[in-house]
Amino acid sequence: QVQLVESGGGLVQAGGSLRLSCAAAGSIFSINSMGWYRQAPGSQRELVAAATSGGSTNYADSVKGRFTISRDNAKNIVYLQMNSLKPEDTAVYYCNARIRRSTWNTVLTDYWGQGTQVTVSS
Repeated sequence: QVQLVESGGGLVQAGGSLRLSCAAAGSIFSINSMGWYRQAPGSQRELVAAATSGGSTNYADSVKGRFTISRDNAKNIVYLQMNSLKPEDTAVYYCNARIRRSTWNTVLTDYWGQGTQVTVSS
């Protein structure tokens, strides 16, 4: 069993900052990538940022220069530092991890956190 536990959402004024955290725990051999997605009401879930175990990162164009993703590989934690927040960043943010669960099985499985609400007021 694998669990992703998120924290750090909340309400902030436009221009403010928030930091999201997500810790992966359970039966984990290795984590290929960890990232954050978001879903606003009436919209599809979209990638915000992702980071591989090797240090490569990928960002949505809408957050480049404002958000920073980082990982603590030893602790299986991923962070999302969000600066200069805008009302359009309002959404439920979901943590994602692509995990290999054992030494003998090379299959990578996607796991999701429960979601944390981020609300940016204008």
